[in-house]
Amino acid sequence: MPSKDKPLPLESQPNALPDHIDPEQHVIATYYFGAPLGFPIQAICEGAAVEQSTGTWILVPGETPEMRKKHVAKVMGIYEGPYPEYSQPRDVTHRHYIVQVAYPWINFGQQIPMLLSTVVGNISMGGRVKVLDLRFPKSWLKAFKGPKFGIDGVYKALSLKKGRPLLNVMQKPCTGYSPETGARLLYEAARGGADIVKDDELIADAVFNRITERLPLYMEAIDKANAEKGEKTLYTCNITDRIPKLMENAEAAIEHGANALMVNYLAVGYSAVRQVCEDPSINVPVLGHMDIAGALSYSPTVGLATSLVIGKLPRISGIDIGVYPAPYGKAPLLKQRYIEMARAMAYPLQNIKPTLPMPSGGITPGHVPMVIEDLGMDIMIGTGGGVHAFPKEHGGPPAGARAFRQAIDACVQGVKLKDYAETHPELKIALEKWGSGKTGFDM
Repeated sequence: MPSKDKPLPLESQPNALPDHIDPEQHVIATYYFGAPLGFPIQAICEGAAVEQSTGTWILVPGETPEMRKKHVAKVMGIYEGPYPEYSQPRDVTHRHYIVQVAYPWINFGQQIPMLLSTVVGNISMGGRVKVLDLRFPKSWLKAFKGPKFGIDGVYKALSLKKGRPLLNVMQKPCTGYSPETGARLLYEAARGGADIVKDDELIADAVFNRITERLPLYMEAIDKANAEKGEKTLYTCNITDRIPKLMENAEAAIEHGANALMVNYLAVGYSAVRQVCEDPSINVPVLGHMDIAGALSYSPTVGLATSLVIGKLPRISGIDIGVYPAPYGKAPLLKQRYIEMARAMAYPLQNIKPTLPMPSGGITPGHVPMVIEDLGMDIMIGTGGGVHAFPKEHGGPPAGARAFRQAIDACVQGVKLKDYAETHPELKIALEKWGSGKTGFDM
């Protein structure tokens, strides 16, 4: 054990030049760190690096220089904004830093639970500390299979070519209805033009609406709707449950004809999702819902960034379609964060296929041009009330779905919605009811 009189060799200290770090042997975490004036930021960051790797607040006998050289996390950089060089402005009372730490991934292996325990473990209780990003090396990612289908595979499962956004309709009401009622709701949305109908995140294998009871009815409704509209429909059956019931639900759903699955990935955990998605018997797309995400990511100063919680981590775990909040409707969200999440799902990520982004939350047909302008065509637009609350006297849910498809078609053709609505009555009614999609949120 090193003594105070004999400092650790440089290679064993918890800091290093970024140029020295081998990016293939480390996961590099980028943090926001807020601290009061006079806070010993260098010493605190180095102490945290040790705390999250080889040691604790004080040197212990087993923590040898040899061990540290191989396993200690290293502070690569501490960057303050603004970045003073010769004096601190007198009016500054709180300082803001971006800190980068390199963690040898041999410490936690190619899995997410110990990764999170390492990069945001005890230090999550250390004040104003938020994980902004994680840079994963190719050597670490190669152990993950990622989405089986990805964006291209979802379009293929629907027998569609890319070129237009897909339409997903959530079952509404959220819960409390019977399998028979659910089948009717699904049929109405599907025959109107929904590409995918998903369970609401608040219902899975409920006692009043069992997976094995509703699936035969739902798939019969899909067959009927498909025959009428001449297109395919996927139904994402929510299998969320405890372990091992989660996998039992997945297997039961497949046995009863499910052509897609759904899971609340944060509620069950990333590794549970990975188990489902990587299982060879699960040969259908898996949609992931992000409930609980706000508890982990919405604080500006603690937790993890939404691009990790909703973007990279579920994608690495194998989610094919990622539901996430949009800033146009009911979700208070910065547009910059919204776009960053979509990029984390869809941009190239080594061997991992892209996840299909599915913005949702209070979206109406009038929002469709905004969604496409921000994210492009290779997306899925999610709606619930925008279809199920369509005026009954004007056709109800099937007409609501048609209004969305008409809005999508207008955008694909480069026609303004108000002009397209002149010859498409469902879209016209939707625009009259909900407007042009303007939002009151500061984006």
